[in-house]
Amino acid sequence: MIRHVLAGTLLAALAALVVLLSGVLGPEVQGVALLGAALGGALGLVPDRSAAERAGAFAVGFAAAWIGYLLRAAALPDAPSGRAVAVLVVLLVCLAVTAGTRGRLPLWAALLGAAAMAGSYESPYAADPSGFATTSPVFATAVLLTAAAGFVATALLGPAVQADRETERLDDPARGPAHAAPVTGAHEPAPTTVGPRTAAPARPTSSRPYEPTTEA
Repeated sequence: MIRHVLAGTLLAALAALVVLLSGVLGPEVQGVALLGAALGGALGLVPDRSAAERAGAFAVGFAAAWIGYLLRAAALPDAPSGRAVAVLVVLLVCLAVTAGTRGRLPLWAALLGAAAMAGSYESPYAADPSGFATTSPVFATAVLLTAAAGFVATALLGPAVQADRETERLDDPARGPAHAAPVTGAHEPAPTTVGPRTAAPARPTSSRPYEPTTEA
């Protein structure tokens, strides 16, 4: 638990430092600091695949979301239909990359990347769609900086989290898979018949002994 607290403290300190340096990094960093730090922290904590593969999937999803905004600005109508097509394209790209790499680039990490771009840029894009070429790099850089800070703060903690969960599962069997014992109606197993059945001998209908009659 001490490692978890240290990683969380480091994450909070880096996020706060990024906000304090917004005068150098750009004022846009302030608005996306918490979003980027939270997504980057989650990316580092989940021990699924290597850190490089998770970061690669995140980058794929981020780039796919940026392409979605590019399509909206260049070709798609500014209407619900255009936004629906962009969302469809982004998610299909994430899915295709995951399938093409046979899961080496996990889908959940790609979705985090898409969420980082969409969460940081949707409002600025809606306010000025024509300024995509100038505003998208600014906000993309801002959220990537904060996400990188969160990822660096927690990436080394992923294996420790997995080990702690395994220890908890072994210490508490209720958290593991339940193995139900078979329920039987009697202590002894029911008799089984081996081979063909034979007919039982007929029982006499009367217990009275046979008495022969004599001729007079």
